[in-house]
Amino acid sequence: METYAAFAMNCVELELKGAHGIRLAASRSPGDKSPILFAHGFGQTRGAWNSSAAVIAAAGYGTLSYDARGHGGSDWNAADQPYDGEQFTDDLIVVAGELARPPVLVAASMGGLFGLMAESRWPGLFSAMVLVDITPRWETRGVDRILAFMSAHPHGFDSLAVAADTIAAYMPHRPRKSEESLRGLLRPTPDGRWTWHWDPRLVAELARDSEQHQSTITEAARRIECPLLLVSGGRSDLVTPQTVSEFLSLAPHAQHVHLPEATHMVAGDDNDAFTAAVLNYLDALPAAASALTKHVTGARP
Repeated sequence: METYAAFAMNCVELELKGAHGIRLAASRSPGDKSPILFAHGFGQTRGAWNSSAAVIAAAGYGTLSYDARGHGGSDWNAADQPYDGEQFTDDLIVVAGELARPPVLVAASMGGLFGLMAESRWPGLFSAMVLVDITPRWETRGVDRILAFMSAHPHGFDSLAVAADTIAAYMPHRPRKSEESLRGLLRPTPDGRWTWHWDPRLVAELARDSEQHQSTITEAARRIECPLLLVSGGRSDLVTPQTVSEFLSLAPHAQHVHLPEATHMVAGDDNDAFTAAVLNYLDALPAAASALTKHVTGARP
């Protein structure tokens, strides 16, 4: 609790500019060690990283997390601009490129896929990468389950209590969320209902038929040369031993940590074990990787 209180006190809320001038809501904390850039998964916000970021910041690392476009406090695309993966990849390149040193990317699910694309396009963009329960090829049934839940309540919920009950039924292995905690995940509507914080167009425009991009992402993973860590959940229905094995064959220099009790929501399911794995990895990175002072994208000093 003290660690999180110190993190919250030192954390600065700010706005970043993504690709094409889109506004991205972000949180930043100072640190003398390598900057850590967090990228969340589909339907999440930067708040998903708070518990891990607090511990990592206490270890001396600077942290930066942001809401992806169409999520949380960040801008949604204009009505005449469909969402596509290139926009999210471009946003990540812009955000990382504005840091004085190449950050270590810690990225879950969707964020990890765009991280692979960004690093393959700009080798050296990241000093290292941590992929959280995502591989270039994933199990369709897991994606279908997530999208079915996200699409099931297009008009929102009558109350925060109803939303909490719905989420608890979807994730029975997790403690029931408090109504107060849901204020960061839902937004009130003029008629008194509560809807998800993300643009509902994302499901149809970005997530549907995402499997068609797996070959492109596979080739991107094959080109990654920076240090890599994959953290997978033993109860995940997106990442399996087969997809992990395939990924490790594409990137044989990658390390792998398996958390047996975690589902796809690794950081939320087993945060202590996840954060410890990330810290162990960060502390073991070569000094040369953390001492880089020049950013390949020409970041501001």
